[in-house]
Amino acid sequence: MAFEFPIRVYWEDTDAGGVVFYANYLKFFERARTEWLRSLGISQHSLREQTGGIFVVTSAQLEYLRPARLDDQLIVTAKLQSAGRASLTITQQALLPSTDDQSSEPALLCAGSIRIGWVDGSTMRPARIPNRILEQLS
Repeated sequence: MAFEFPIRVYWEDTDAGGVVFYANYLKFFERARTEWLRSLGISQHSLREQTGGIFVVTSAQLEYLRPARLDDQLIVTAKLQSAGRASLTITQQALLPSTDDQSSEPALLCAGSIRIGWVDGSTMRPARIPNRILEQLS
């Protein structure tokens, strides 16, 4: 089951036509991943203080299907697809719930696959994700 995080579209998220600027989906996805980790009891700030390591995005693949617009209330998801010793792959979606009928499926606006690597916070070199973090994620 995917973690869900609500996000409202504001002026700052849109272009001159009132449509969400494509790069802002990356910001939406980042917020949802951060809140997903928090929901699992993982604070990124505490991680760095306790382990010296941090998560960094190493690749992102997004597909834009439909536009989101000013004032839309989106649901942004995060779901662990795979976990390795030094990286995670997280699938994410930006969805627009149906306003016509609550039983209708939400419209998929943007889908992405984000790869997150674990690095030593001082050297920025790849490192192994601490076992306790991997256990919390599974």
